[in-house]
Amino acid sequence: MLSASPAFSGFSVDDLEAARGFYVDVLGLDPVDNPMGMLEFQFLHGGRVIIYPKPNHQPATFTVLNFPVDDIDATVDGLSARGVAIERYEGIEQDGKGISRGKAAGMGPDIAWFTDPAGNILSVLST
Repeated sequence: MLSASPAFSGFSVDDLEAARGFYVDVLGLDPVDNPMGMLEFQFLHGGRVIIYPKPNHQPATFTVLNFPVDDIDATVDGLSARGVAIERYEGIEQDGKGISRGKAAGMGPDIAWFTDPAGNILSVLST
């Protein structure tokens, strides 16, 4: 019934201007015009996300946005150079950069997590 819908994802932040600075200036994303004043980003292959302000925002306790990348080490290095802290999670083995190396162990992609200014969890993962 909904399989042909151009579905998209959205999540909230407590400060839209801080989010804009992070997603545009730090992550290098290009926002598209959104008539409702929200942040909106379109990605290759038709993916789309909207980020909207919510006064009583509570950060998600799970990953809300994943960025597949060709070179996770270079991407993590670049994020770190821009002041982005890579999260470390108890019970998950991560190397010195904070990357969980699942690919070599046959346990999924290599992945590293970080948060936006509102505390939402994002990730970069190997393709």
